[in-house]
Amino acid sequence: MYYKRLIDKHLNEWVSRESHKPLLLRGARQVGKSTAVQELAKRFESFVEINFEKQPQYKRLFNEDLDVKRIVPQISVMHGTSIQPGKTLLFLDEIQECPQAIMALRFFKEDLPELHVIAAGSLLEFALKELPTFGVGRIHSMFMYPMTFDEFLEANNQQLLLEARNKSSIENPLPDVLHEKLVEQLRTYMLVGGMPETVKIWVETHDYIRCQEVQDDIIVAYEDDFPKYKKNIDPVLLRQTLRSAAVQVTKKFVYSKVGTDYKTYEIKKAVELLTLAGILHPITHTDANGLPLGSEADNSYQKILLMDSGLLLRLLNMSFGNISELTTQILTASATDLVNKGPMAEQLAGLEMLHHMSPNIRHELYYWIRHSKNSQAEVDYISNYQQTVVPIEVKADKQGGMKSLWAFMREKKIHYAIRCSMENFGKFDYIDNEESEIRHIRICPIYAISMLETIKQGITK
Repeated sequence: MYYKRLIDKHLNEWVSRESHKPLLLRGARQVGKSTAVQELAKRFESFVEINFEKQPQYKRLFNEDLDVKRIVPQISVMHGTSIQPGKTLLFLDEIQECPQAIMALRFFKEDLPELHVIAAGSLLEFALKELPTFGVGRIHSMFMYPMTFDEFLEANNQQLLLEARNKSSIENPLPDVLHEKLVEQLRTYMLVGGMPETVKIWVETHDYIRCQEVQDDIIVAYEDDFPKYKKNIDPVLLRQTLRSAAVQVTKKFVYSKVGTDYKTYEIKKAVELLTLAGILHPITHTDANGLPLGSEADNSYQKILLMDSGLLLRLLNMSFGNISELTTQILTASATDLVNKGPMAEQLAGLEMLHHMSPNIRHELYYWIRHSKNSQAEVDYISNYQQTVVPIEVKADKQGGMKSLWAFMREKKIHYAIRCSMENFGKFDYIDNEESEIRHIRICPIYAISMLETIKQGITK
């Protein structure tokens, strides 16, 4: 059974364009790239799927030259399927195994513009980095991630609950019973995560242990890939870096905590490679005095997110040996404790924000931290709406404990902010007595981060 994905809409739009470039579908291993393409293929009269890992004989077609008018008919003969522009979807999977095929993609736009061609692969980013060029301006990229909370709800036949949430707003919160049901679903999503195979097992069995077995298999598969990352990087260092990133998640990443046997530049390289692979997502400090946020970014202050909350928990289990107390807390703690204790809520909020951004470019996440030793302050995420800087705090359901947010808003002369929490939709005003200013806070439930852009619409300078 196919579970609907956010990427489906964008893939269908790509198919419908009168003029389309070859598409490169990018993302970490096992996030569902191939399955999404196979579902898209139902729109076509025929589908030709080439997997360079399973069918290495196809690599030879790209060795002579990159003439796609020669290569496509030869693929057609070898596959036994007629390839017709406008009627056939050609899918080149695991294309990282054939760098010449990556180089050939740009010529589809020039020489066979009506043919729909999609390429995807595991560790594709490493292959692209080794190529001098792969068709800038002639190839369109889309980035794909694990399943979002909304996709998880749909997979679990919770469409009516999702529709009810989508009809709610700051002015019209959800009824308490539906709010509580969404919080319970979010607890489950924290444990199961969004890797499609794990979600499938959960839908079929509702067995957390079975889900954990799948998550462990995925982590092992990722670690088995480490020797492919680069010849001069130690797979043991990559493994240690991954585990340390899990332990340090949502905190300022300290390289020395990875291990004393490696130099800082080696660990930085390991983080870089794990980020390229889509396993880690850095959150970079920005001074946030204006836009773009990246213009004042400081890479020496970074926090790290793991690509999936379920995988994060399994990595923590591998590091600590037993995290039953944490998993019990996720299932049973009050909504306030669920947010305030541990990294899960902040991790989940960041991933949801990232996954609901446009898939057509690679996005960055930012946060703010005051460097002064005597006056520490930190805001979890810094975003924007149009030309306005928007601070986002992941907090519990009480107005206290937000001194860092007030300090940031005072310093940057900002009057609106968003609190992501386990609360229902809502808003409140805070009177800043130090400056006799009113700060306006909009509350976005963590289970509704897909609605964040709508909530931002109420924010003005």
